Amino acid sequence: MELLAAAFSAACAVDHDSSTSESDARDSAAGHLPGSESSSTPGNGTTPEECPALADSPTTLTEALQMIHPIPADSWRNLIEQIGLLYQEYRDKSTLQEIEARRQQDAELQGSADGSPASEDTPEEEEEEEEPASPPERRALPQICLLSNPHSRFNLWQDLPEIQSSGVLEILQPEEVKLQEAMFELVTSEASYYKSLNLLVSHFMENERLKKILHPSEAHILFSNVMDVLAVSERFLLELEHRMEENIVISDVCDIVYHYAANHFSVYITYVSNQTYQERTYKQLLQEKAAFRELIAQLELDPKCRGLPFSSFLILPFQRITRLKLLVQNILKRVEESSEREGTALDAHRELEMVVKACNEGVRKMSRTEQMISIQKKMEFKIKSVPIISHSRWLLKQGELQQMSGPKTSRTLRTKKLFREIYLFLFNDLLVICRQIPGDKYQVFDSASRGLLRVEELEDQGQTLANVFILRLLENADDREATYMLKASSQSEMKRWMTSLAPNRRTKFVSFTSRLLDCPQVQCVHPYVAQQPDELTLELADILNILERTEDGWIFGERLHDQERGWFPSSMTEEILNPKIRSQNLKECFRVHKMDDPQRSQNKDRRKLGSRNRQ
Repeated sequence: MELLAAAFSAACAVDHDSSTSESDARDSAAGHLPGSESSSTPGNGTTPEECPALADSPTTLTEALQMIHPIPADSWRNLIEQIGLLYQEYRDKSTLQEIEARRQQDAELQGSADGSPASEDTPEEEEEEEEPASPPERRALPQICLLSNPHSRFNLWQDLPEIQSSGVLEILQPEEVKLQEAMFELVTSEASYYKSLNLLVSHFMENERLKKILHPSEAHILFSNVMDVLAVSERFLLELEHRMEENIVISDVCDIVYHYAANHFSVYITYVSNQTYQERTYKQLLQEKAAFRELIAQLELDPKCRGLPFSSFLILPFQRITRLKLLVQNILKRVEESSEREGTALDAHRELEMVVKACNEGVRKMSRTEQMISIQKKMEFKIKSVPIISHSRWLLKQGELQQMSGPKTSRTLRTKKLFREIYLFLFNDLLVICRQIPGDKYQVFDSASRGLLRVEELEDQGQTLANVFILRLLENADDREATYMLKASSQSEMKRWMTSLAPNRRTKFVSFTSRLLDCPQVQCVHPYVAQQPDELTLELADILNILERTEDGWIFGERLHDQERGWFPSSMTEEILNPKIRSQNLKECFRVHKMDDPQRSQNKDRRKLGSRNRQ
């Protein structure tokens, strides 16, 4: 009954134009449901004392009570069974449709504005005028259409036969319907993920022929703790299904997400941290074991796999934990501000963010250690030796530049001996300047702390000095100031070096943290995998603020959902032209990342740390 009360509370917000007393009465009606108990369940209404106008709307209450009711468990089991998409297919379809929805929204707003920016008040006035005249908006599709698939009987929460026949769509506000769709997507996508993960185990890992080909240590590295991940996903999905079975209007799912993220999702960190060794082992097996290569190719041809490669199944857990955070963000954008549901969504998002960061750090730690050892072996010091390997050090960028030498006269500028090659290794806390020598070695002749670097772009450059910038070491290896004039191979390479060498240098455009409500933005329309440490891997539908761009097709951007920065080709993205959409994206992001009471956050962090230590 507590969940019934919670769902009913959400359903009874009937009209934006209702009077204040009526709205308060309907929002707090959950406290009057017979048999309901006082609870902190997210979504519950207010106390009976706060709704004196309850008797003013008996018809609405009666209709609502008839429409809000449980759905038989068999209906949800049928729903899960009818999900025909594997998670890889589901994920691609949903993100592509999200991209297309943004394009349409951008184009519509651009057309309605006739290309002229609107004032802050204009959108509100337009909404107030249009809402009464467009009731079909109640059934408007959200940005992400779910499970669009010819084999599925329905695509959305509002397409479910039980929802269609209940009449509840005529009661719920448009925003509440979108919230229901966002929660429904989280559940159905988890079902699709579980189906794909189960296929990885049953079709690949438990294949008897594969067991005979693989040594136990190889199998352990390849599949890691996937059985633990599968078990957690199964229990997680079961709880989500039970929540949906309790009422056709979903009360909340973020409380369940929070519980699992805080107490059970550590299995994802273990699995994802193994990714470097997993990829290496898989490549070695393909190269060295013909029997393994042939069997995997044969298993991939099975219709169950839908033409998807084995490697796409191996990376499922990392894709899922990242996507789950974005799905909670989507819910958070739609819940009522300052409500209990907003609180549980913020808690769930914060926990998921911690899990994702731990996963990323796990992957980076494995690869960084090996990389630092390799670099250390290649260096020969002409100056006092600097210890390269450090637990807190990692590579940010490396590459060749041309150093200008000789007097800065016009005669010297005409000579081709003006520049000579040097090689830079830039770490998060240290710059090492070398010359490449035979035997794939590097002779170090200078170094400086990264915090003591300054860069300056030359103005009015001629052709000879194109893409040249000045690097100043305020205190180098000899404890003195040194200046280098360096030439890059292109404008983008120059900008990338300057951004990496001096990260606090002002960029052309402002960052997310400036909290301005407009900034050039792009959305990712083609996935991109980072090729260098200063680049950013992009997923479909990622939204990024543009901080810097170059004429030769590179963008330095900041992704909104996690504030990660890096360079990427502009051809992988398309610009969001409408300022209203850009402003909306930023406002939603500010809301997602707003902090609760600091003391409350500190107490939660202590509890989480203790829980994880016990594990």
